[in-house]
Formats: sequence, C-alpha cells, structure tokens
Amino acid sequence: MTTLVTNAARLTPIAVELRATLTLAVPLIFTQLAQISILTTDVLMMGWLGSAALAAGALGANIVFMQVMFGFGIVMATAPMMAQALGAKRHSLREVRRSFRQGAWASIAIGLGIGAIVLMSETLLLTLGQNPVSAAQAAAYAHALIPGIVPLLLFMALRQFTAALERPRPALIVQLAMFVFNAGANYVLIFGKLGFPALGLIGAGLATSITNWLGLVALLVWVMRDRRMRRYHLLGRFWRADWPRLAQIFRLGLPISIAFVLEVGLFSGAVYTMGIIGTAELAAHQIAIQVAATTFMVPLGLAQAATVRVGLHAGAGDAGAVRRAGWTALLLATGFMAIMAVTIAAARHPILGLFLDVDDPGNQRSIAIGATFLIIAGVFQIFDGGQCVALGALRGLKDTRVPMLIAALGYWAIGFPVGLILAFPLALGGVGVWWGLALGLMVVAVLTTWRFARCTRLGLLDGAR
Repeated sequence: MTTLVTNAARLTPIAVELRATLTLAVPLIFTQLAQISILTTDVLMMGWLGSAALAAGALGANIVFMQVMFGFGIVMATAPMMAQALGAKRHSLREVRRSFRQGAWASIAIGLGIGAIVLMSETLLLTLGQNPVSAAQAAAYAHALIPGIVPLLLFMALRQFTAALERPRPALIVQLAMFVFNAGANYVLIFGKLGFPALGLIGAGLATSITNWLGLVALLVWVMRDRRMRRYHLLGRFWRADWPRLAQIFRLGLPISIAFVLEVGLFSGAVYTMGIIGTAELAAHQIAIQVAATTFMVPLGLAQAATVRVGLHAGAGDAGAVRRAGWTALLLATGFMAIMAVTIAAARHPILGLFLDVDDPGNQRSIAIGATFLIIAGVFQIFDGGQCVALGALRGLKDTRVPMLIAALGYWAIGFPVGLILAFPLALGGVGVWWGLALGLMVVAVLTTWRFARCTRLGLLDGAR
C-alpha cells in the first residue's frame, strides 16, 4: 500500500513538473556556471596582476558585457518562439529551423555593430570620468574581446535551440570544455608561458575570443551530427530571409534586450560610480559582483528552463501547467539564493582571499571594503534570483514589453538614484551604491512576480497584455 501511495505521489502534476524543470534546468545551470567561470577565471587571474589591473579589467569587461547582453536579449526571443511551436506541434521542424536561422542572422548583425562600438571604449570611459591610465588599459582588454563577440552570440543562438528541444547536455559539455581551455589559455597568454609573450590584460581578452570560436564550432558540429537534432537542418537554406519572423524576433527580443541593458547598465553604472569613489572600492566591487554573478547562474538556468517549460505549456494551451511551471522555478530559485546569502556572508573572508593577496598591504583596503559588499550581496541576490525567474516565465508567455517597463522603474527610477543619494549626499560611499542595487532588484522582483500571477490568472498564454 505504501508503495502504491508513493508511486501515485510521484505522478502528481506538481511532482511531474518539478522533475521536468530540474531535468532541464540542472544542465542549463551548469552550462551557465561554466560560462560565468570563464569570466571569473579572467577576473581571478587579472587580480594576480594587482588591484589596479583588476580595476581596469572591470571597466573593460563592463563596456563589452552590457552590449553583449543586448545581443543576448534578441537571441533569447527565439527560445519561446521555438518552444511554443514545439508545444503546438504544428509544422514544428520548419518553424524551429526558421526561428533559429533568423536568430543567427540577428546575432551576426548585432555582433558586428557591438564590435564597432567597442572600438571606441577608451573615449567612452574618459567621457564617463574614469582614470586615463585605467581607461587605456581597459580599452586594450575590450579590443581583444572583439573577435569573439559574433561567435559568442551564435553560440547563444545554438543554446536556445538545444534548450527548446529540452536537450541541454551538448551545450553543457561544450561549455565545460571552453572553461578548461580558457583557463589554460589565460595562464599562457596573461603571464607569458610556453614561449608566448606576457600580454597581461590583452592576453585575457584574446584567450576568451579564441575560446568563443572553438566553442561555436564544437557545438555546431555536435548539433549537425546528433541524430535527433540534425533532422532540423539548421543550416539548410541559411541565406533565405524570413522578414516577418526576423521582425517578430526583434519585436519580442528588443524589450528583453532593453530589460537586460537596464539591469546590466545598473551594475555597470555601479562600476563607474565605484571608479569615481576610488580604485580600492572598484576592485572590491568587482570581486563581490563576480561572486554574486556566479551564484546568479543557478536562477538564470532556472529562468531559461521556465521560459521553455512555460512556452511548451502555453503552446499547448494548458493554463494550469503554465502556472505550475512558473511557480516551481520561482520557488526553487529563491530557496537556493537564500541559502547562498547565508553562505557568502559566512565565507566572505576566504572568498576575498581567492582574488587578492591578503598579505599584500596594498590590498588591505579593498579586502575590508569587499567584506562589507559581500554581506549586502547576500541580501540582494535573493531578489535578483526571484526577478530573473519571473522574467523568464513571462518570456515563455511572449510577455516582454511590460517587464521592460518594470525593469526601467525598479533599476533606474528607484535603484540607481537611491544608490547615488546614499553614496554621495549621505556619504555612505560604495556601501550606499550596493544598498541602492538591492532596493532596485527588490522592486523588480515583486512587480514581475505579480505580473506572472496576473497573466496566468487571466489566462493570457500568448503575448500577455
């Protein structure tokens, strides 16, 4: 009797959704962790060059990262389009192929545009009031990242395809291989090993660009050889335009991109504000934000799973399943981030020791400031995880415009201004900036969660109003 009850419990809709979400999300989470580990490795090894190099690297990375996230937003619009086509089961092979193709077109065009803007990095940083020496070093690092931007966006397009098919394993394996290669290439090119010259920050950028190209080729070969994925013929008639579909990608993707840019811009604005406050604050901020970004990969993977699961159920017209998919991912994300908040606060000093030499007197101020930043990071990342998954669930409903407006309100009408007021008029410095970040994320988390609840209650399953 006990066995029968247990088996019945396993077949409840909530249990089925939980298992499906975790089956999809866990590989996506590890893929995201492997991806962020590439940047973490860059930051870690730049820290070995000293806090000044780390500060310059932070500036350069932010110039590129904010623009790349804009491209990611456009590309990510293909995931709900493909998922809803698969859920509806109407001409899914053709629909998925066409959505991927136009997503790839968008990736190439946007990547080239980003590269042109990154060439002006030094001028942009000087305009933002950054130290001229740091601006020059940051620009050199950013320029070395340019060759890897287009392949990175195309790699992301392939990842959307594998996720929509609920086949995330290939992307995970390739991303892990990219992490290992990038770590080795960093060590060789930054510090001049195996007969190569020591290129410093430029070496870190070149290593990442090479890694992005190798990752794209590896994942493309895998997709073209896999029995279940090659039947979509992703590169078939790649030159053929589908202008209405491309317009739909931009219509759905632009609000996602703007929301991403608003969020990344909030953190980039914090970086530039720290640069004005002081080099020690900037170095400490980069470490704390890198730690928070690493734990954030878990809710980000859950958000991607929520987009696919919600999209599949929405395509099938199952409102109850849509609700289960969204709330399951949301509860998993906030629970995990609450645990991480306590862990980071308790281990803040050992964490800082991974990035900076604690015995170097020149690093003591950065370490002291970073310890405080990590405590606040533990608080705000709970809200960060919640808003991320809520936004992912809304993307599964093709609801992107209102979430963009919510992001604008929370990040820039509330979060950033409050951070500046706390930092300067109230003289809290970098600590004030971080509390502003926390407030902005909290507002967005609350409003996007309410938005998802409202849309599912009203049965808005395809383009919420």
